[in-house]
Amino acid sequence: MSDSATDAVATTYARSLFELAEKAGGRASIESTLAEFEEILELARQDKRFNEFLSSRIVSFDRRAGSITKIFQGRVSDLTYKFLQVLNDKGRLGHLTSIVSAFDGLVQRHFGRVEVDVFTADPLTPDDLRGIQARLASSLGKEVIAHPYTDASMIGGVKFRIGDQLIDGSIATRLRKLQDQLANSGTAAIRAKFDRMIEG
Repeated sequence: MSDSATDAVATTYARSLFELAEKAGGRASIESTLAEFEEILELARQDKRFNEFLSSRIVSFDRRAGSITKIFQGRVSDLTYKFLQVLNDKGRLGHLTSIVSAFDGLVQRHFGRVEVDVFTADPLTPDDLRGIQARLASSLGKEVIAHPYTDASMIGGVKFRIGDQLIDGSIATRLRKLQDQLANSGTAAIRAKFDRMIEG
């Protein structure tokens, strides 16, 4: 299956999940459903066996359905449990990551929010993070959910990732751009001087 086909499948299931969650209890239900699926994905990232269980083609649908019941029934909402069973029945559990990603995108757009990854050389204090969120919210005109990360390769400054777009304001990048500008302007100055010498 191609990536575009997988994306279309993920979007279709994500829309269905969004509609079901909205009917079940509006915004509160939508956000709690997203939180549950994010926890399931985090479990899959941390536990290799659980990840293989979700995506394995060797495990029969019936056996996996029984395991899903044992693991999740009564521990997650009825909607999340039933949706996992539907994905299993349709052979789509292996696409859970892309489905949850598409669902998350729908949630953020619907509620006028945007998620931003914030990278700094040193950990941000809660006040610093709130300040960055406020400035981003003012600039973007949306509620900002900021996820702070530290990047040891950075000298200072800050980088933002919004979706697949990277906005790099790190000191290392500024120094590199300055170096490029000096190199280019230096070459241009030498060329101009050489031209004047020829003309003169």
